[in-house]
Amino acid sequence: MAASPVLDSYALLTFLRGEAGEAQVAALLEKASVRDLPLQMTEVNYAEVKYIVVRKDGAERWQEIARELPALPIEFHPADRRLSELAGDFKARFKMSLADAFAAALARSRKAELVTADREFKSVEGEIKILWLK
Repeated sequence: MAASPVLDSYALLTFLRGEAGEAQVAALLEKASVRDLPLQMTEVNYAEVKYIVVRKDGAERWQEIARELPALPIEFHPADRRLSELAGDFKARFKMSLADAFAAALARSRKAELVTADREFKSVEGEIKILWLK
């Protein structure tokens, strides 16, 4: 069985903010729910989603999202030592944010596809599988 896809911050924000690619993320969430096989995301990316929503949409909107997130089929992973080692390696070798390095590290460690539309991940296409949102 293929590993459950990994969402980066961009993918979850796309879904939460109704941006281009929302339907693709919604379809992945639906499939994850039906199969009882949650999508994957790091707690670091969760933090990135929070600060972006608070900055762009306000703290009240974040409170609404925070209440809704537990109902979504997403498993959040802590930044443990093993994941941090992989993320540090990605950050050292490629020009990318630390949060993106954690998303790439989770995809690598799970042998999973990373879901994103963030062009920053173009540099790691040879390292991990990427599902590009359109």
